[in-house]
Amino acid sequence: MIIKCWGSRGSIPVSGKSYLKYGGDTTCIEIRTKSDDLIIIDAGTGIRRLGNRLVKEKRRTCHFIFTHAHWDHVMGFPYFKPLYFKSTKLHMHRCPFHSKFVETILSRVMAPPNFPVKYSDIKAKMEYIDACPTDFDIGSVKVIPIALSHPNNGSGYKFIEDGRSFVFLTDNELGYTHPGGRSFEDYEAFCSGADLLFHDAEYTPKEYQFFIDWGHSVYTDVLRLALGAGVRQLGLFHLNQERTDAEMDRIVKRCRKLVSGQKSKLKCFGVKSDMTFEL
Repeated sequence: MIIKCWGSRGSIPVSGKSYLKYGGDTTCIEIRTKSDDLIIIDAGTGIRRLGNRLVKEKRRTCHFIFTHAHWDHVMGFPYFKPLYFKSTKLHMHRCPFHSKFVETILSRVMAPPNFPVKYSDIKAKMEYIDACPTDFDIGSVKVIPIALSHPNNGSGYKFIEDGRSFVFLTDNELGYTHPGGRSFEDYEAFCSGADLLFHDAEYTPKEYQFFIDWGHSVYTDVLRLALGAGVRQLGLFHLNQERTDAEMDRIVKRCRKLVSGQKSKLKCFGVKSDMTFEL
């Protein structure tokens, strides 16, 4: 299983010299599997660059999974170039929503006056699949969903292949339980023994005092979760739109110092655009 980040920024894309190291695109994750399936998680602005690469590769088939429908996770969808090729086939998993919610939210993104190209003008063949809330398989990968603690709900996911696991929990608030969300202990159990965890770590402890119940976590809670779950690698995700490279470096340094104090082997880092992992 090969995992690549195309965007780790939260809320809104950013640019400028202060954001070169970690990148400014919003959420988009690519997974390539042993069975040669391609899975895309969320359609933030990072999906534009992924789409450009897939066009060059002449890769025409992929699976889409969404964590939730907030704007920063779907705003890049109209700029995904494979949408405009008749040879493209997209398997759209209805996670985490029921019925035709995925079709509706994506069509709204492209509805006038939001975008000049209509949703009905998409040339790609789109197959909608009911998959959640139960576990399901995409080729050689088993996908296990879990409800997020976030306004308007959503799903996090565990991807398992050949005994290796990747857990993706963006937009998940560990310090406050939203309706439909799970407890800290539930998320700790879900992450237990994961080879790689990406978790929302938007706030510092000082910032979090002003943003409790907004749906995002303080990085110290995320670190406590990873240590308790025995995770091997922790990627701090959903980077605050104001968080500069230098500020993010300081957070990572602080986390590593805390890990060292626990005499843990946990590897902690901030997730950057274009980071790639092989499990």
